Amino acid sequence: MTKKKRVGILTSGGDCPGLNAIIRAVVKAANRKNWEVYGLPYGTDGFIHLAKGIRTPEELKLGEHGYDLPGHLQGLDILQFLSGSILGSLSKGNPEDPEVAQTILEGYKLLQLDALIAIGGDGSLDIIYQLAQQGNWNFVGIPKTIDNDVPFTERAVGFDTAVDTVTNALYNLTFTAASHERVMIAQVMGRDAGHLALHAGIAGGADVILIPELAPHLSDMVVDGCCRQIAHIRASGRQFALIVIAEGVRNDHNEKEKYIGDYLAQRIEQHSQKLCETGHKEFCPLSAIDVRVTVLGHLQRSGTPSSSDRLIGTAFGIKAIELIEQEAYSRLVVWQHGGVYSQPLDQVIAVIRQCHRENRCAYPVDPDGFMVQTARSLGIYLGDHNLPLDHIDSKPTVELSI
Repeated sequence: MTKKKRVGILTSGGDCPGLNAIIRAVVKAANRKNWEVYGLPYGTDGFIHLAKGIRTPEELKLGEHGYDLPGHLQGLDILQFLSGSILGSLSKGNPEDPEVAQTILEGYKLLQLDALIAIGGDGSLDIIYQLAQQGNWNFVGIPKTIDNDVPFTERAVGFDTAVDTVTNALYNLTFTAASHERVMIAQVMGRDAGHLALHAGIAGGADVILIPELAPHLSDMVVDGCCRQIAHIRASGRQFALIVIAEGVRNDHNEKEKYIGDYLAQRIEQHSQKLCETGHKEFCPLSAIDVRVTVLGHLQRSGTPSSSDRLIGTAFGIKAIELIEQEAYSRLVVWQHGGVYSQPLDQVIAVIRQCHRENRCAYPVDPDGFMVQTARSLGIYLGDHNLPLDHIDSKPTVELSI
């Protein structure tokens, strides 16, 4: 008879839609095998709570009715519709602190787990991987991040819903932009990767998309290109424009800028006026440019999970249980070529650490990939290629300053 397993599950790092769908799938698949599942509250802090006696193992057990709502909506199945994480994803303790790490390891022992499933992005997966090595844990990772920047997986849970959220925001901004003949800039998340900005920008009808991989910083050439794109649009009869910029794009000094959208707006307004003064008729439509900025912020982490995130999250959760049943540990569940597979975590973490040391993204947008080519074919300015009006002069016609 197969030994009854005790499986722990936690969410770590920033929240995103689809986490609860994973938890639901893990519990349902485990229950069918008569296994026990324990939900760790607030990431690795859950182990600290156990070690300090704040919670007991029995309080953490998840079952078919581990999460109930008043009325008719009860049980696990409602979880797939909910955003955020019912377990919480706030880890206050720093595992790099030896005392904190030791407390986490003690809590893990108290729970007597056969395996742990951790749902996280590149940073949190690295941290938990270190703890797993110290404590000799049987560990399976599941990738989640709206940035979609975990290596070896084409999709991470949360990304698809975030794309929908930004796309809907661009749709709404289009009409107020058209009503007032404005240039609307939407600043979206994407610390090192531009997947979210690129996908949503294409789907949302953006005229300019600036991402770290193609426009690392707002150089004079990039700002000049934005103004030329706007001039071309206005000269053709449309008086409004949409710009999407990822938060990972830096200023013209190659420095991080918290509100990079506002910074870009200021530079566009200044430079457009200078272009008007050159006398080129193509730049006359820039004379009354009005630029407004919307920072979508944490709205991108919320919203009802899309069907894709629910499906992928569910498939990831079931795959994690399969790996535990096979005792195939220290692996990351991944989405590749339309299916669910797994990758050795030592390979994944090696790439993440190397990229972090070199201050680059572990899974960046491919500059020659299909999505970039799609944007270019639509005439979207990406900050790195020729524009309409390049017959005037491809170099900035006036000096830029801020």
